[in-house]
Amino acid sequence: MSNTRKLTMAQAIAEGIGQEMQSDDTVFVMGEDIGRYGGIFGATGGLLDRFGPDRIMDTPISETAFIGTATGAAAAGLRPIAELMFVDFFGVCMDQIYNHLAKNTYMAGGHIKLPVVLTTAIGGGYNDAAQHSQCLYATFAHMPGLKVVVPSNAYDAKGLMIQAIRDDNPVLFMYHKGIMGLPWMAYFEGSSNEVPEAAYTIPFGQARVAREGSDVTIVTLSQMVQKALLAAEELVAERISVEVIDLRTLVPLDREAVLRSVRKTGRLLVADEDYLGFGLTGEIAAIVAEHLDTVQLKAPVKRVAVPNVPIPYSRPLERFVIPQVDSLVAAVRGLMTASVRQPEEV
Repeated sequence: MSNTRKLTMAQAIAEGIGQEMQSDDTVFVMGEDIGRYGGIFGATGGLLDRFGPDRIMDTPISETAFIGTATGAAAAGLRPIAELMFVDFFGVCMDQIYNHLAKNTYMAGGHIKLPVVLTTAIGGGYNDAAQHSQCLYATFAHMPGLKVVVPSNAYDAKGLMIQAIRDDNPVLFMYHKGIMGLPWMAYFEGSSNEVPEAAYTIPFGQARVAREGSDVTIVTLSQMVQKALLAAEELVAERISVEVIDLRTLVPLDREAVLRSVRKTGRLLVADEDYLGFGLTGEIAAIVAEHLDTVQLKAPVKRVAVPNVPIPYSRPLERFVIPQVDSLVAAVRGLMTASVRQPEEV
């Protein structure tokens, strides 16, 4: 059994990348400030000193150029990791991401592989305003051709990163700034946990039961998992038992894990830091609605997410639009008192 140590998510991601670079010389990393700086959120810390500038390559501020380069390098047999500093910047390079990276294997009839890992930072909570604080994973999950990975803790982050690097398909690996364990910003301690020293993988499409419960299911991912766990602990005093499902990946999505939990509890809260409209919360609710022949709900499905407004710069306003622990507690309480109205007899 491999020795373990407690790592932050940033340390775990960097360790996973480093181990794959050590064992496979086709793996390299490129992006803005990923070299000497180690990535502004620490995802490539220490790698430049180990592997040098030929494999840890700082790029100019041109996302279109280096994501296009990564796509071409992958087609030629390499396994690039490209960091898009903030997911909010995807607009300047979306053609490369969606019309080339996501589609070219299909358009080539499967004759090329594009094993690119596109890493990017998501989420708010530290007053970086509307252009640096979004999640947007549902945007990418909506468009076929990309696998979408969103870890909530260090153990998962390392295993999912190694799995992503080894995958022959393009993978979007999204990490929330508020759980990376950075000393210069507040973060949720639960995201730092025991991580094996040896390399390991976590298969895509396998959700994790982060906490078992019997009264209410909270389906969520990323930093919201940590908030959900705190909410569940708070609700113990009210004798409400909450089960927390950490999706881990959106594409592929573990639908059966969601249904299995909701069949047990009969109540569903979908908690998300992405936008409420046309997103993850609606998708999960629809999955349950499509299986009402096997799922007996005790209350209508509840969704908690960011309203369809830009993320404010103001700290009180930002906290207001991004769901917090107390938002989840209140939503669960509401579910416990709600009921499904039966059709009136004619």
